[in-house]
Amino acid sequence: MGVVETEGLVVRTYPLGDADKIVVLLTRDDGLVRGVAKGAKRLKSRFGSGLEPFTVVRVSYFRKEERELVTISQIELERSYFSIASDPVFLQHFSYAAELLQSFAPPHDPNERLFNMTRICLETAADDPSVLLPVLMYFETWLLKLGGFLPSWERCAVCGQEPPASEESVLQPDFGITCGRCLGRGRVQTISSTQRSILVKAQKTSPLKFAEHVAGKEADLEEVASILRRMIARILNREVGNSRTAAKP
Repeated sequence: MGVVETEGLVVRTYPLGDADKIVVLLTRDDGLVRGVAKGAKRLKSRFGSGLEPFTVVRVSYFRKEERELVTISQIELERSYFSIASDPVFLQHFSYAAELLQSFAPPHDPNERLFNMTRICLETAADDPSVLLPVLMYFETWLLKLGGFLPSWERCAVCGQEPPASEESVLQPDFGITCGRCLGRGRVQTISSTQRSILVKAQKTSPLKFAEHVAGKEADLEEVASILRRMIARILNREVGNSRTAAKP
């Protein structure tokens, strides 16, 4: 494929030998990319601070079709989040987000919406760390939606009607909902109209507007987030490390 130049977000880095690093990037034009940055561990590396986690960069790399690992030739720093990323709570939660990205995003599968969504979530949480938890739930929602895994909570899965705003819905084993008239079998738990609106709102607004919408609804937000985490665990067939509830800002 030759040389690729694109905008990227540094997701994670790993040491490789004495001098090199493996870098995981979410790119605008090439999806999730894993590459070798030769000499990156050296004191006078040409990559400088461009390989810090959650850094937005302009990256150039050489890619061969038959190889998953690319060879990174150049990194130009566009925006650094080093100061906020050093905060242990922020680092823990966005490390969880980074693990989700690596689990859900196929290698070299371009998805500009995923890139833009991830970047705006990072920017929003970095600019105002107090909205970290709602932004993280927003990220989980969109990661599931873009992957085709998120069921609709706007309409009953049986009759197709929108449940009345005053009515609880019933969460089904496949994480869809049924209205009070179509309870069905396998009842797991009820979903309040507020909780239903939280998931719907996350799909129709920006992360900052979503954080404003859920202000004062922390218990309902956490209830919806716990359902998303169960959904993620079922899809991946494992629990994802560094749960988003392990620490709170």
